[in-house]
Amino acid sequence: MKRLFLVEDDLSLINGLSFALKKQGYEIDVARTTQEANTLWVDGRYDLVILDVSLPDGCGFDLCKKIRQTSKVPILFLTAADEETDIIMGLDIGGDDYMTKPFKLAVFLSRINALLRRSENFSQQAAELHSHDIRIRMLQREVYKNGALLDLTASEYKLLCLFMENPDAVLSPERILSKLWDCDENYIDNNSLTVYIRRLRTKIEDNPAEPRRIVTVRRMGYKWNTKG
Repeated sequence: MKRLFLVEDDLSLINGLSFALKKQGYEIDVARTTQEANTLWVDGRYDLVILDVSLPDGCGFDLCKKIRQTSKVPILFLTAADEETDIIMGLDIGGDDYMTKPFKLAVFLSRINALLRRSENFSQQAAELHSHDIRIRMLQREVYKNGALLDLTASEYKLLCLFMENPDAVLSPERILSKLWDCDENYIDNNSLTVYIRRLRTKIEDNPAEPRRIVTVRRMGYKWNTKG
């Protein structure tokens, strides 16, 4: 049975979500403040974390950063903070998905199921990926170039993994977006993807102006090039 960790201060929402999640067969622990969350959080106890951003004594973003220091557990932000900058921030610091309130319960449950499936698939992958001078240690979520540790955001890390797991395959923007994020496409769209790829290239390419690893395939998408 999967155990979920809900960090939310709205009692009526807690009651509604707890009922719905338990009906789906999940166990659930609840924290209403960051202090309670820090007390309850133990890596390995939970299969998924649901975080509000605005809490009475702190911020869900800070909790996400703390969790990501030790854990790769899936994190879903569920919050009224619906500005584009908030959504990008949540994904960049390690969130796997971001839903804004109000929301439809069926969609919420679908996102939960999708994140859990994705996490199970991830755990079955190889421990390392290696191509050119780039090496990814999957369990540690670390990326090295020529032996030097790179500083990647969570979104950049997931994007790089997707490319290296599909060498020489052309990935359309739509496929990349669907694989990495379930968020509203009004926020995570082709323009946002272009920004992520440009930022990733600055960190992994010898010459970002002439990329040789992540190459653009005109009118089709992008691919991880292993031949040059």
